[in-house]
Amino acid sequence: MSTEQYVVGVDYGTLSGRAVVVRVSDGAELGTAVHEYAHAVVDDRLPTTGDRLPPEWALQVPGDYREVLKTAVPAAVAEAGIDPTQVIGIATDFTACTMVPCLTDGTPLNEVEGLADRPHAYVKLWKHHAAQPQADRINELARERGESWLPRYGGLISSEWEFAKALQLFEEDRPLYDRMERWVEAADWIVWQLCGSYVRNACTAGYKGILQDGHYPSADFLEGLAPGFGPFVANKLEHPIGQLGAAAGTLTAEASEWTGLPAGIAVAVGNVDAHVTAPAAQAVEAGQMVAIMGTSTCHVMSADALREVPGMCGVVDGGIIAGSWGYEAGQSGVGDIFGWFVDNAVPPSYYEAAAAAGESLHEHLTRLAADQAVGEHGLVALDWHSGNRSVLVDHELSGLIVGQTLATRPEDSYRALLEATAFGTRVITETFGDSGVPVKELIIAGGLAKNALLMQIYADVTRLPLSIIDSDQGPALGSAIHAAVAAGAYPDVPTAAKSMGKVRRGVHLPDEERAKAYDQLFDLYLELHEFFGRHSRLMRKLKSIRRTALEAR
Repeated sequence: MSTEQYVVGVDYGTLSGRAVVVRVSDGAELGTAVHEYAHAVVDDRLPTTGDRLPPEWALQVPGDYREVLKTAVPAAVAEAGIDPTQVIGIATDFTACTMVPCLTDGTPLNEVEGLADRPHAYVKLWKHHAAQPQADRINELARERGESWLPRYGGLISSEWEFAKALQLFEEDRPLYDRMERWVEAADWIVWQLCGSYVRNACTAGYKGILQDGHYPSADFLEGLAPGFGPFVANKLEHPIGQLGAAAGTLTAEASEWTGLPAGIAVAVGNVDAHVTAPAAQAVEAGQMVAIMGTSTCHVMSADALREVPGMCGVVDGGIIAGSWGYEAGQSGVGDIFGWFVDNAVPPSYYEAAAAAGESLHEHLTRLAADQAVGEHGLVALDWHSGNRSVLVDHELSGLIVGQTLATRPEDSYRALLEATAFGTRVITETFGDSGVPVKELIIAGGLAKNALLMQIYADVTRLPLSIIDSDQGPALGSAIHAAVAAGAYPDVPTAAKSMGKVRRGVHLPDEERAKAYDQLFDLYLELHEFFGRHSRLMRKLKSIRRTALEAR
């Protein structure tokens, strides 16, 4: 009988959950499976009533998350062809900040009798941006009071995060807020489902929950936001913190039936999909920035020193690797933008040409765009179709393409959008460098790493060597690494990463001639970035007009 041991990593994304079975000794991925959420993203109508949701809402149904455990995990184990009794641990990661309003026993409010018709009873997905007015007030009051925690988040708290979303719930459905007993990150809720214990993970608590130096924003500050909101931390949020790589508990008998894994194995403390990917890419040293590129991009890196980086999503002691300061930044839209363009801005003739060539439309447009010289399309775009996460932290901003003429073709605009996301990443890397946190290597994870044109554009625009994680399931592999540590197979995450992580170094290197050409376009991008992002309220006014028109329908 084999003496090998295995772990399971489960990655919860925006539209699906994926499980991977990993060999502990060397990180070999032996079996994978994906389960699509039945309700996907609820951003139009509430599934129970059909009532239309307001603009900027994005909800999910927590029952879809349980189905991943019941379907993807057993399927991955079956594909791996291993004996389930040889699995010693399981770990999960989640998109963040994704919030589940619960009772004290972990029951989501939408599953409580009589509450399924209340929009605020559902999971608020990371890209729920309807709490921007609440985020604005949090930032304004924090600046007025000189709150010491605000610089740790680049000077701005996002509408995507725990406090803004909770304040929106408090103000828009007070009875439901009062009924809620726990305000729980989905990353912790799914661990709760697995082991029966609620443990709040250090990563989301620090990055999304404004926990700094052991303290949350004060009750006095919260009361200043809204009368009656002061006890929010004490009554709804505060909970013992679990460190990354530690065990939250052991697999319950019920979860064992769901997954087919042995009851009693280690269940690791929850984590965020981006942060958990860094060890999978062996990016545990200072200067190594990991960009997890999917529908959005999250940038994470560790450093030895604490610095204040304008517009960063946060800096947390031990937020990625114990003993290092973990930094986070991000772009709210990347793959989503490319998908939007393909779905809405390409004529039928391109679909026909792509089909005739045996290509997807993305592949077809990429091939056409790759034939162009830098700047040939005469365009520059802003990658703000889902708002700006870093460094402006403003989800009232919107996308823009400048330079279009009657000669502009779909591949021109498509390439301009690819370049815009690279320019957005360069703004982030340069802001980090200017703040004393230099980026020396960019490591790409996620499905977009397969687009060679996009990767070369990023290398040329940023002038950084691009490495590629050598796994199609970076977050799930990262979770598996944490599962191995939680189960005691390795003493810590960096040690496990050396054996189980996978990366191909220097796959795409910058070309100096193209980089010089991109410098000119980047200067134009910065002009637009500063004007629309800092000086003009035009985009915010358009969002306001749109909301008013939609609400009047």
